[in-house]
Amino acid sequence: DPIRWSPLTDVVDGYSSTLPHLKGLQNGDTATSAIKQVASGRFGVTPTFLVNAEQIEIKIAQGAKPGEGGQLPGKKVSAYIARLRNSKPGVPLISPPPHHDIYSIEDLAQLIFDLHQINPKAKVSVKLVAEAGIGTVASGVSKANADVIQISGHDGGTGASPISSIKHAGGPWELGLTETHQTLIQNGLRERVVLRVDGGFRSGLDVLLAAAMGADEYGFGSVAMIATGCVMARICHTNNCPVGVASQREELRARFPGVPGDLVNYFLFVAEEVRATLAQLGYEKLDDIIGRTDLLKPKHISLVKTQHIDLAYLLMNAGLPKWSSSQIRSQDVHSNGPVLDETILADPEVSDAIENEKEVSKTYPIYNVDRAVCGRVAGVIAKKYGDTGFAGQLNITFTGSAGQSFGCFLTPGMNVRLVGEANDYVGKVLNAQLD
Repeated sequence: DPIRWSPLTDVVDGYSSTLPHLKGLQNGDTATSAIKQVASGRFGVTPTFLVNAEQIEIKIAQGAKPGEGGQLPGKKVSAYIARLRNSKPGVPLISPPPHHDIYSIEDLAQLIFDLHQINPKAKVSVKLVAEAGIGTVASGVSKANADVIQISGHDGGTGASPISSIKHAGGPWELGLTETHQTLIQNGLRERVVLRVDGGFRSGLDVLLAAAMGADEYGFGSVAMIATGCVMARICHTNNCPVGVASQREELRARFPGVPGDLVNYFLFVAEEVRATLAQLGYEKLDDIIGRTDLLKPKHISLVKTQHIDLAYLLMNAGLPKWSSSQIRSQDVHSNGPVLDETILADPEVSDAIENEKEVSKTYPIYNVDRAVCGRVAGVIAKKYGDTGFAGQLNITFTGSAGQSFGCFLTPGMNVRLVGEANDYVGKVLNAQLD
């Protein structure tokens, strides 16, 4: 929703006329997600959606229901949700288990390239599920130029997951994180990516354990909802959430008790627990313990269900990254390098047409190394005018052989013509018409 992408300036006594259904607000608040997710259904993934992200996450699967896809029941697809997802009210929105443009690591690398193309300022993360063999997959993701790898464990609760999957599918984040960290270290790839982990995190202790196993960042989901009012009624799919967290019914949404300050307070205490525990251990900052599995000791508690578990794998030390976690996290966004779109945008006639909504016709040669052509141009237009607000006309003709994802993310007003041939993914995430 475009009204969520700008900081609020009209807050009076905690309420804003821009977002009247929310409370506890302050001027400067932004009611948008810093991380925008690209899931298999691609509902609502438009150029404007992508260029307004600080980070873009490719969701390969979810920890609580790996390999299952997802479905939003039609009764939850209100007029507002339908508009955001470019659908129709009342129509069930089904996301398939796979991304239909990702059937190999090369396909994933191309999608990462495409997303870096339209928003060169946003880091691209790839969300994987903790399972045996994840280290090999994570190595491929790192080589595919991802900025962040997220490991998702089975303990995370999601309202989109069947109860059978929540209880019986997925693996513990500890195993997935450990294998990923160790494999990346062994392959000399650990410094290329930030490792993020989630799946049932509740306290500062969880953060410290994950840090010792190699994680740089830590995700909180269900417990954050609880901090803002969720009562875990586990009826998210019915549209009858008693406190309005997971309902589109206005009479139930009016019951929502949460304010931003509740969540701020929760994370403040998590951070304080981390700080206090680090001080007890004799360390000044979290960076000092990342990858330090030597600090972990198994509990010697004799329980029938755990007596055959061997934790030696979790305690293995494959070494430490050459850089600190702060250095890894502060790296610049991975670049696509020189691209044809930069030449197009540097053309004075094109830049003038975009700035002043004029019509221009240009012709450029194109080669098969030129991938995701026009994606960055579309991003510049979408950032300035939104998905449909550009009144100019860019008539661009290319001659030659286009690389993958030719004409991706096009917006209305971009008329692209190719005289020659193209490779895979022509018109990916097309938001206009392609000749």
